[in-house]
Amino acid sequence: MNKAYKFRIYPNSEQEMLIAKTFGCVRFIYNKMLEDKIKYYEKTNKKLKTTPAQYKNAFEWLKEVDSLALANAQMNLQTAYNNFFRKPKSGFPKFKSKRNNKKSYTTNLVNGNIKLENGCIVLPKLKGVKIKQHRTIPKDYILKAVTVSKTATGKYFASILYDYELDIKLVQPKIFLGLDFSMKELFVSSDKKSAEYPRYYRQSLETLKREQRKLSLCQKGSKNRNKQRIKVAKIHEKVANQRKDFLHKQSKQITNAVDAVCIEDLNMKGMSQALNFGKSVMDNGFGMFVSMLNYKLMEQGKSLVKINKWFPSSKMCSECGKVKKTLLLSERTYHCEDCGMIMDRDYNASINIKNEGIRLLLA
Repeated sequence: MNKAYKFRIYPNSEQEMLIAKTFGCVRFIYNKMLEDKIKYYEKTNKKLKTTPAQYKNAFEWLKEVDSLALANAQMNLQTAYNNFFRKPKSGFPKFKSKRNNKKSYTTNLVNGNIKLENGCIVLPKLKGVKIKQHRTIPKDYILKAVTVSKTATGKYFASILYDYELDIKLVQPKIFLGLDFSMKELFVSSDKKSAEYPRYYRQSLETLKREQRKLSLCQKGSKNRNKQRIKVAKIHEKVANQRKDFLHKQSKQITNAVDAVCIEDLNMKGMSQALNFGKSVMDNGFGMFVSMLNYKLMEQGKSLVKINKWFPSSKMCSECGKVKKTLLLSERTYHCEDCGMIMDRDYNASINIKNEGIRLLLA
């Protein structure tokens, strides 16, 4: 199995310049190879195979950066290019913009060129970079690759990928939990609890509007604009960190308490666009929560059961099983006309999701 540890790094001015150069070279080689592929395909209707080595004679400065970073850019492009021909809905690869504030590159371990020692991480071309290692890496973990990234706020991080063996003992599910997605609370569970998501983005909206208004008035290319851009980026970064912290804690609590979690297989992106609830849907990060829940359950040998998104969890009565023909989104209380049951809409749906998940898992 693979596991990544993300640590903050503190490069000196010389290392910062080399990292910035690597970012630029990776972006350049990606765009150049994509441009050549497009031109070749338009002429011959065939795919062009290219490697970074072919460009190093024409562009000497490519030799000054980590060659493995360029090789990974080539692999990323090739994967995106092939995916388009296999699944056109995935979209055609796009050129990378120089104006994108979030930059990264990936390098691989070859002949011990990456090491963690004496509070530093040794990287190709960079030598020792100071690192804030906030957790210990198990000795049996095998280092595979490192992704160096720079956030919009100017912070540098190293995401270190490790390979390890894990003997997972499957748990026979006895305790089940159904979760129904809720835009306001994140979810409502079948044990009548809600996550009570604090809605961090909404809380920071007024501050964000004020700072963004100031940013819009700054002259493009000025130092004041860059300072203001960082202020706005810091607000977004804080919201993202608060969200991740909350979701990690919620997913960990659920994983430790139950053996199997049942949810609906929802398309969150499509949902936000179709219902015009983009801010509410994206703010609570339900998709990220499901991903966290999935790997945490898997590591403990537990199960995440996804039921069909067309399953009528909201329209079905959890008592008698009767399905309503119509149920408006504004109806927050479920009232069954057959058995007379009255229940909160989301709580009723979570029970139905749990029952359907148990049926699928034990079938």
